[in-house]
Amino acid sequence: MPPSLAYKNTEYQSTHYNLFKDSITVPLKSILPPGVTRYAYDAAILLYMAVVGHEQVLQGDALVEYIDPYELGAEEGIRKMPSAAVRPKNVEELRKVLAVSEEYAIPVWTFSRGKNLGYGGPAPRVNGSVALDLHRMDKIIEVNEEYAYAVVEPGVTFTELYEYCVAHKLKVWPSVPSLGWGSVVGNTLDRGTGFTPTATHHQHICGLEAMLANGDLVRTGQFAVSGSPSSHLSKFTFGPSIEGLFLQSNLGIVTKLGIWLTPAPQAYMSCSFDMPDFEDLEDIVDVFGPLRRDGLLPNTVYVSNITEWISMVGQREELWPNPGPVPEWRLKELQTQLNFGYWNAKFGLYGAKDVVQAHFNELKKIVSKKLPKGRLNGEIFSAGEGETLDPATIPEAHGGFFVGVPSLWSLPMVKFRLPKNGGGIGAHYDYSPIIPSSGKAVMEWVRTAKKITEAEDFDLFCDFFMHERHVIFVNMMTFDKTNIAHRKAVQTIFRNLFEEGRKRGYSKYRSHINTMDMVASLYDFNNHAYRRFVETLKDALDPHGILSPGKQGIWPKRFRENEKLKAHL
Repeated sequence: MPPSLAYKNTEYQSTHYNLFKDSITVPLKSILPPGVTRYAYDAAILLYMAVVGHEQVLQGDALVEYIDPYELGAEEGIRKMPSAAVRPKNVEELRKVLAVSEEYAIPVWTFSRGKNLGYGGPAPRVNGSVALDLHRMDKIIEVNEEYAYAVVEPGVTFTELYEYCVAHKLKVWPSVPSLGWGSVVGNTLDRGTGFTPTATHHQHICGLEAMLANGDLVRTGQFAVSGSPSSHLSKFTFGPSIEGLFLQSNLGIVTKLGIWLTPAPQAYMSCSFDMPDFEDLEDIVDVFGPLRRDGLLPNTVYVSNITEWISMVGQREELWPNPGPVPEWRLKELQTQLNFGYWNAKFGLYGAKDVVQAHFNELKKIVSKKLPKGRLNGEIFSAGEGETLDPATIPEAHGGFFVGVPSLWSLPMVKFRLPKNGGGIGAHYDYSPIIPSSGKAVMEWVRTAKKITEAEDFDLFCDFFMHERHVIFVNMMTFDKTNIAHRKAVQTIFRNLFEEGRKRGYSKYRSHINTMDMVASLYDFNNHAYRRFVETLKDALDPHGILSPGKQGIWPKRFRENEKLKAHL
């Protein structure tokens, strides 16, 4: 086991440890930070150890947890990896770590929990960067029940925030994504989403604190007013709003985050809707999209296809043992056997019991008229008059992350394409474009994606999140990492999806570290004025370019101009 556990939760620690232990297909290779001599590096390591303690500076084989467990190019010389990992406990240690990095011009790659799986995990964009692991900065500073907000440090997981609310009997529900072991701060800053009314996490940030490369601390909004009672209550501020500068950013390191929660409602209705045929998707989007915009459905509608659902039931070879994509007739059989639709939507309604019921009754009228082939179901759970609902009382099949209860529910998906007789390493890679909430546009994309994936003998495996005016569409490629044909197919699928997205003006809402420059290149208005603007900020705030160089395609001046450093990219 590593010298310091990543998780106190034994299930999470065991799963985390095995995730990285089982991902190694070749030995780790020692590497230096770019442009740094062995002598300077060794001196810096000693200084890092003096700051955080010897056991919190990891090198060599101890870096097993700091690579991408789903890396497509696992061969030496291709895989991204750090030179060391440093794990500060608090703001003071972090400031001193950055001072060492500044002195020796050593880039750091910052993350909270490293669980952005499918997008690189904790692996650095630049080989040889020091992994700056913030999981030990794990204080829940405040959870305010009256105003429904929390203030947390980077290492706090969704599960820890939920358990804190339960332990203190607080009548608030955090929004959680499909996996509860990730960082609230990390997920929010990377524009992750959940399923409750505060599901679009980055839109519910209110007041954050960030450390700049020189160790200076800055706070945003009313949080910048010392002792303000409105620190985490209002997004209104005086002067430019700067919170957004720290989203998917390498301009600073967020050390505290204020985020709004959902007040525990009296009632919650677990809703599901499905339709039987591939072509039904256009109608689903054109009916549910306007209901998101007019507020009848006040939060995210989560839609997934039959392949994603069957991945939770068993491995692919058990359901379809033959080469090539699962044929339509077999999918129809599975739909009947498992009582799924081809498209399956899940969402929740929250609030006073009578209001929730009224919303559902109106939805039922609309669906019966406009989507008569579909099946709509709703099951309501409620507390007494004047009381609030305890999410733990709701069966997991109806509640779970829809009521803010975290788990590791979706992890089995990655094992879908493993051999049924054992062996292999389950992994996934994603292409996730932002598409207008138009039935025609989404249907056209799905047909294109289906053609691209099936050309490589993969199945269309997808879901999407319906927001008011757009959908976040996730094309997932689950694969066996030990299978070279799978790895090549996934790379081909991604390239072809990216090219088709580029033609349509679609960008991704997040990116794997290996494709950040590709995605950044899409933002080309006025000769990439956006990139030039952020580079100007980067060079002013981080003149030595030590904070996560290359993140989201933003490179500091020394990397842009030094050909030797570019060799590390």
